[in-house]
Amino acid sequence: MTDRPTGSEFGDGEPVVRDKRRIDPDTGAARETSQPPAPGAQPGMPGTPGAQPPRDPSDLIGPSAQEALLTEALAERTADLQRLQAEYVNYKRRVDRDREASRELVIGSVLTELLGILDDVGRAREAGELEGAFKAVAESLERVTEKLGLVRFGEKGDTFDPRIHEALLHNYSDEVDGPTATMVMQPGYRLGERVLRAARVAVSEPTEQLPADAVPADVPVESTDEDADRSAE
Repeated sequence: MTDRPTGSEFGDGEPVVRDKRRIDPDTGAARETSQPPAPGAQPGMPGTPGAQPPRDPSDLIGPSAQEALLTEALAERTADLQRLQAEYVNYKRRVDRDREASRELVIGSVLTELLGILDDVGRAREAGELEGAFKAVAESLERVTEKLGLVRFGEKGDTFDPRIHEALLHNYSDEVDGPTATMVMQPGYRLGERVLRAARVAVSEPTEQLPADAVPADVPVESTDEDADRSAE
């Protein structure tokens, strides 16, 4: 007969009873069961009971390094914001410029169609026929066109400028020092820097610029025998 070992893994000689029931017989509630960790797993590792969530990499660096990272991120965001703001300002300027150009183009087209009427008004004024209701309508039309930016130019005595003048007649005179508009046949009009119609004028140049082989208009040309024979034929 052998004696039961004492102080063994079975206790101090007394039987060990383990209650593995999942339902508590007294309360009827389910019991929480704890599973043993997997072989080789260490406490605190992900996937094991009691494990901590992964740490942010920024937690592994010091305060100075974190401040440097934040400063760099702030500089990048600021640069992005400044770039977007500059692009928006350039876009707004481009849109405003295009809108103004379109506006001037439309106004210029309308005013160009009214130039003939303004010419009639000017001729009626010179003839002394601008009076009564016609005068009121004509002056109202001129005020509206001036309000839209239409400018009339071309006066007798203006220095000839081929960019704004169209020479219909040309002669020489001792009364001018350079190419001069001595007569305005039709005034010119411009809208801002855009010339809607050049002024049509007669241009006179100084007599000293007359070519040597040219003959003044008041000096008759001498005929030769050959010319006489040609005329007889």
